[in-house]
Amino acid sequence: MKTILLIKEIYHDGFKNLGHFLMKRYFKLFAWFSFIMFVIVVYAFVYRISTGFAFD
Repeated sequence: MKTILLIKEIYHDGFKNLGHFLMKRYFKLFAWFSFIMFVIVVYAFVYRISTGFAFD
C-alpha cells in the first residue's frame, strides 16, 4: 500500500503544473491561428471587391 501511495505522490508532483502550461500554450496558439485566419478572410474579401466580383 505504501508503494502505491508513493507512486501516486510522484505522479501528482510530476504533473502538477503541466495542465496550466499546456492550456496557456494551447490558447496562445489558438489565438495566433484565429488571427491569421481572419487576415486571410479579409484579404480574400478585399481581393474580390477590388476585382469586381458580383456578390449575387
